[in-house]
Amino acid sequence: MTEYRWQKSSFSEHDGNNCVEIAVVGSGIALRESDEPGRVIQAEPVAFRALTGWIKAGRWGAPGR
Repeated sequence: MTEYRWQKSSFSEHDGNNCVEIAVVGSGIALRESDEPGRVIQAEPVAFRALTGWIKAGRWGAPGR
């Protein structure tokens, strides 16, 4: 299994399991939630930028999207 160097989001709780973590994997980005560390998704940097832009724009959880 590949060892990732996980970085916790600055918006995450510091002492709980309510954290989003990312790691650089080769030329891509890995993303996981700390309460399910075995479930990891990977994306190319362009797709990851699009995802974070979508979330920052307030489209996360919007009906019909």
